[in-house]
Formats: sequence, structure tokens, C-alpha cells
Amino acid sequence: MTAADARSQALASQARRVHTEVLLRGLPAMVAVLSSAVQDLLSQPAEHSLQMARRDAYDAWQRASTPWHARLGKSLRHAYHHGAGDSRSASLNSRPQNLSLVSDDTIEREIIASRLALAMMDKASWEFSDLRNRMQALERTDDLPQQDLLRAQVLARLVLDAWFEAGLTSSVWQMLQRWLHHEFSQLLNEAYHEANHWLIQQGVMPEVDLRPFIRRNAPAGGMTQAAPLGPAQGPGQAHGGVAPPAQSAAPAGGMGAAAGPATTPASQSAQQVMAQLQRVLARHVPELAQAPARPSRPAGLPGPATRSGVPAAPAAPFGAAGPSTRAGSPRLSAAINHAQEAVQRRADQVATANQQLTAPQALDEIRHRNQALKQVLKQAADTPAERATIELVALLFQAILQEERIPPAIRVWFARLQMPVLRVAVGEPDFFATDDHPARRLIDRMGSCVMGFSTSTAEIGDALEREIKRVVQVVEAYPDTGRRVFQTVLTEFEKFLDHYFEQENEVSKKGVSLAQQVEQRETLAIQYTIELRKMLSEVPVQDGVRDFLFQVWADVLAVTGVRYGPQAEQTKAMKRAAADLIWSASAKVSREDRAEVIRRLPPLLKTLRDGMGHAGMSHERQDEHIRSLNNALAAAFTAKTAAIPRERLDDLMSQLETLEAMLPSPEAGGEVNETLVRDLSSHECEGLEVVAEGGAAPTPAMLAWAKELQVGSWYMLDYRGRVEPVQLVWRGMRHQLILFVSPQGRGVLFQLTRLAAFLQAGLMLPAQDESLTVKATRNALAKLEVDPSRLLA
Repeated sequence: MTAADARSQALASQARRVHTEVLLRGLPAMVAVLSSAVQDLLSQPAEHSLQMARRDAYDAWQRASTPWHARLGKSLRHAYHHGAGDSRSASLNSRPQNLSLVSDDTIEREIIASRLALAMMDKASWEFSDLRNRMQALERTDDLPQQDLLRAQVLARLVLDAWFEAGLTSSVWQMLQRWLHHEFSQLLNEAYHEANHWLIQQGVMPEVDLRPFIRRNAPAGGMTQAAPLGPAQGPGQAHGGVAPPAQSAAPAGGMGAAAGPATTPASQSAQQVMAQLQRVLARHVPELAQAPARPSRPAGLPGPATRSGVPAAPAAPFGAAGPSTRAGSPRLSAAINHAQEAVQRRADQVATANQQLTAPQALDEIRHRNQALKQVLKQAADTPAERATIELVALLFQAILQEERIPPAIRVWFARLQMPVLRVAVGEPDFFATDDHPARRLIDRMGSCVMGFSTSTAEIGDALEREIKRVVQVVEAYPDTGRRVFQTVLTEFEKFLDHYFEQENEVSKKGVSLAQQVEQRETLAIQYTIELRKMLSEVPVQDGVRDFLFQVWADVLAVTGVRYGPQAEQTKAMKRAAADLIWSASAKVSREDRAEVIRRLPPLLKTLRDGMGHAGMSHERQDEHIRSLNNALAAAFTAKTAAIPRERLDDLMSQLETLEAMLPSPEAGGEVNETLVRDLSSHECEGLEVVAEGGAAPTPAMLAWAKELQVGSWYMLDYRGRVEPVQLVWRGMRHQLILFVSPQGRGVLFQLTRLAAFLQAGLMLPAQDESLTVKATRNALAKLEVDPSRLLA
């Protein structure tokens, strides 16, 4: 082993030590938080059974918290020195041919550990990605070992092992799950961060290049598919997305299949504009022109990233190096700093002066001031490329500030981005070569959220205006960060929008709440159906009863579970009704069994009717289902169905009572099987319209485009005789449901396939034909065509 290899191994070992020490150091505080949580739960009023469960959990925690802490600390130290050892999941996988040998407790523990690991990685994924890349470089491995303590699932297993060894139970875990997930997520994120920080101090990859995580598709389209390191962006999102024409689908002969993802007219327009700009630059300012720009990144595919999720320079075409960067001349850099300070100082003076300027007046003053600053900056420039860059950025912002669909008060904040954007453009000429530069995407994203409003700032809402203000001030506060700060605030803005439409926007939050309830109910119903199918796969149940359970009663269980909770008495009653129905529909050959059925039948039918009524089913539909069930019960009396052993019935009832434990976690995500997507028309209510008809079967290209539409973008919707603007305010967890809200607050809920059909039919059209910066670039080109000499003036 060379000296360099020995040092790398030592650094890797020390990073693991830092990671472990942070975990150990944080355990006492976590135990204190959990102790407080247990005590708070005990002090809250609750029904008797829940209160007794909380009392039992409190007593168990008082006895076992210290042993759990000690065992977990010991396990962490042992894992650091000797490795984590084989996982329990490995023991599960080693015996796939006979899963009955694995106890229910083991399976339950694996489920709990998996959910804990997912919760931790949801918080710490970016820090983990950085640390993993550094450790791979130090240890010269393709990836971390599966049993590496740095992996969240290994930590989760150690936590659960210590938990159960200390005498704590899964019921206590479930009661404290919210705090456990939160505290371990924070602690693991801190451990990753400290290990990264220590490695950076040692000079290990200060800038992490995450290109190894980019997975490339087949050569068909030459596009790259990024690993999920951050929110997806793309032309369809940044531009509001213009519907691809019907002829853009794969042509006959199969050529379309090899062409990669279909591009929208918006992305095609952006490519044409950027290519035209490069031709102009090549003709007049060759040193500023770039190599032929690569095709715009397809929607939904983020570019290569650096540390903290900030994209690195996009991959250059033909395998060349990434886009070049260059430092501006010292004189120009100083002049830009001075100009930005002047803009900020004047803006602060206007905000605090007695004579308040109106937004249009402030915009007019900004235009004149920026024109004067442009001339000063050009005098400070040393090269033709710098003077051309100054002119181009000035033309872009001149067009943006003239966009009448953006309220004047918001345009004032957009104007303050001119100097930070100029600084980036001077150092990164690819700003003029591609349409997906973070600075462009940030402006486009903020513009798409406000261009659907009228000129009244009041209609935007204080929260959105404050966020745009905050974004601009953050960019101004970090003048030397460049592309990284633009990407960071873009990511933050995306997260803000999700929270804003759900919690703060008065127009949309009611509709979002209703849509979330619909999604929760439908997701549960689908999952209940899947689990019921598994449970009854080998049980001789009459077809009518089987269909009723899958098509009707799964929805009833979902509605009851959402409304009252999975462990509420109402939900348990609906589960018992399912078991009673299965038993009643089995063969009854003895007089005693028949008498028992007759005795149970009236209350059973009443429970079934009550459940269907809670699910919103009409009396006519209820009668239809009851008649079908009566036929199944009559068949049982004549022994036309096979008998179900009592032991099997008891087992079914036990499975029904614990049905929720078998359902996948909502955090696990994943798309719903399209064959199970249900008709949502029954969910329509005041304030929420469910689109259940309209449009033809969509093409795959339309489905892909529908998935790319971004929250906050505006569209024109033609539905039920109305043509009106609507804003996309919410996407479901599994991207199967999409909610739009009109300015009046009426929600319109689409399933993904129906939305794609509306896009294909032209019933849903984006408010913007092209993005804000692409349109501004087109306007700049028109002025340069008239007077190209202004580039070098």
C-alpha cells in the first residue's frame, strides 16, 4: 500500500469516527425529547383504552429508556470497530422458499426499520450523497458496502434491535414514531454534515461532482437521466409546457421509438432561440460564442449536480469538457459590485422615504438608472466579450421589465436581479448557450407563478411576494456564489410553492385539502383491495361476495379509516363485518350454522348499509349490492359453496384486524397500477370538481408531458362550458392526481390520464407559449438584428 493509499484509508476511517461520535453525542438529547413526548402524551385527554395504552407506554419507557440508550450506544461503537454484521433482512432473503419460517415479529420489525430508514434519508439524502461520493473516492470502491454504518438502513436496524432487546414493543414505537423519525432524521443529517465538513477541512473534494450518479439511457436520444438528488426541472416545467401537436407522436415505421422523449413546442422554441443567439454571437463576438449547444434537457431530468444539489455545468456535446468559465476583469467586477450596491441603496431609500413611489414610478426610475449603469459598466469592461455580455443582459431585463402580465411591484424585484445575473453571465458564457441555466430557470419559475394574475399585487398574496423578495435578497447577499446560489434558491422556491398552496394561499388551500382527502381515500382503497385479494386468494369465497369485498367494501374500509382512524371502533366494526360476511357466505350444512346465520343477518346487513352510506353510495346502489349478497347467502344455505374451516376464519379475522400493518407506507411512494385506478366522479363536492370525461385516449408523449407540469404554472381550461384561467396548485404523492384552482377558488381535480387527454385535445392550454427568459431573448435578438453594433458599443 502506498503512502497516499494509507492516508486515504486513514481519512475514511476518521470520517466514520466523526459520524459515529455525532450519533453517540446526540443520543442523550434524543432520549430527553422522547421522555418529554411520552409524558406529554400521557397528559393529553383520550378515551379510556388509549389512555391505558399511553400509561403502559409511559411505564415501559421509564423502565427501558436507559437500557435502550446503553444498548444502542454499545451497538454503534461495535459497528464502528467491527462492522454492523448481517442484517435481519438478510435472514429473510436467505429463505425465500419458505417465508412461513419467519415470524410475524421479524417481518413487523423489518417494516418499522424500513420506514425509519426512509424518513431519515428523506431529510439527509443530499448530505449522504456528498459523503458517499467522498468515501468512494477515498476507499476506491464503486459504492459503500451494504452493511456500512454510514447507510441509514444499517442505523435503523441497530436502533430497532436495541429497542426490542431493551424490552420496548412495537406499540410503544408506533406511539412515539413521529418523534423518533424526526429526531433520528435530524441526528443523522447532522452526522453526515459533520463528516462532510471534516473531510472538506482535510481537502477531500471541496466540490463534489455527482456526475457518477447520472445514469445514461440507451444511445437513442443521447439524453441523461439523473438520480433523484433534487426536484425535477425541465423545459415543460420551466416554460409552462406547450402541448406537443398530435403529429409529434411516433410516426409509422417505429422511428419515434428511437428518438427519445418527445419535446414540446416550448422546448423546441427555446432551442431555436438559443441557437439563433449563438449564431449572432459567432458572427459579431466570436470569443463569446459557445460550441453548438446541446439539446435542452428533457423535462423532468435535472442536470449534473454539485454539493448541496447545485447543478454543475451541463455536459458539453460530443463528450467535450463542460462549459467554460472565466473570471471577469477586476475593473468590471468592482464596477458590478458598485452598481449592485447603488441599486440596493436606492431601493432601500425608496422603501423608507416619506414620498412613497408607486410601483410603475419605481420601475421607470429603475429603467433609467439601469441604462446609466450599463454605460458605466461598459466603460469598465476590458474585452468585447464583456461589453457584449453587459448589453445582452441589459436587453434581457429590459424585455422582462416590460412584461405587462407581471405586476409592477414584482417587476421591481425582478429588476434587482440584473446585476447578480450579469455577474454570472460574465463568468459563465453558457448562460447564453442553454435555456436551463439556474439563473434563467429561477426567473422563469417565479415568472410562471405570477403571469396568470392581473396587474393587481393584492391578488398575488403577501406570502408569495415576500418569498420572491426573500429570494432576490438572498441572491444579492451572496455576490460571489454565482450559479450555486441561483440553484439553491430555486430549490427553496419550489419547496415554498408546495407549502404555500397547501397552507397559506386562501384560494387554493381548501381545494388542496379536499384533493388530499380524495387521494388518501383512493390510495387506501386500492391498497385494501390488493391486501384483500392476497388474503382471499386461497379461500373458497363465493364470487358475488368476493366482488363486493374488492369493489365496495375496500372503499368503505378506506373511508372509515380516513375519517375515524385505523384503530377506531367504527373501523374495527367494518372489518368484523367483512369477516362475518365471508363466514355467512360459506357452506352451511348444519342446522345450528343456518340458525346462526339467520340470527346474525339483520345486524350484518345494517352494518353493510351503514358502511356504504358513509362511503357516499346512493340507496339504489346499496339495494343492488344487498340483492347480490342475498343471492350469495342463499347459495350458502343450499351448500353450493365450499365450507371454510373455523381455524381459517379465525386467521382471516386476525389478518383483517391488523390489515394496516401490511399496507405499504405512504412515504414509500411508487406509482399506482393503472389497472387499479378508480372512478373518482363520486368525490365531487362543493368547491371541488372531478373531471371524469372529455378527450380521447392520450398518447405516451402526452402522458409524459402531463407528468412534467409544474406547481404554480397557469393554464386556460375549457371545461363544462367555461373557458377560464386555472393554476396548478397540487400534485398527488404518486403523481396520479393533479389539482388546478381557478381565481375564484374552485378546484378542478384530474387523474393523470384524463389530464393528458385534455392536453391532447387542446382543452388545457398553457398561459405562456414560451418561458419568460426565452421570450426576452427573442426580443433582444430582434433589437440586435436592427442594430448589431450595439453589442460592441
